[in-house]
Amino acid sequence: MFNPSQEDVRRFFCAVHAKSSAAQPMDALETLASQWLAEHPEYHPDVADAEAAVTRTYDGADGRTNPFLHLSMHLSISEQCSIDQPRGIRQAVELLAARRNSLHDAHHEAMECLGQMLWESQKAGRPPDGAAYVECVQKRATR
Repeated sequence: MFNPSQEDVRRFFCAVHAKSSAAQPMDALETLASQWLAEHPEYHPDVADAEAAVTRTYDGADGRTNPFLHLSMHLSISEQCSIDQPRGIRQAVELLAARRNSLHDAHHEAMECLGQMLWESQKAGRPPDGAAYVECVQKRATR
């Protein structure tokens, strides 16, 4: 199973940014990551310097979110939708995107559900509840 370190994730996004800026060829995952990076130009300074990115602490104290966590969640939700795992997530995100008229906004709402599911899982010491995650996204789509 793929289990990258924090440094690996940060270097990945920095490398994607560098390749995208230089119009270099990218693999499928890099292309997807570059599309989400394009949606977040506010993160470009964070991914422009890999060495600084690796050492920086993102603890929210400065009022900023962790760009690497945020971008990783976009990738995770994209992957979940591509394979419809957990079952029903693709339809739920598509419905939410249609209702919000924005896949990007739908992802941000799904991130809140994903984060809640992971927090509850860790707090309770049990596996993540995919059905609850899908239900949360579905509820947001019907509001």
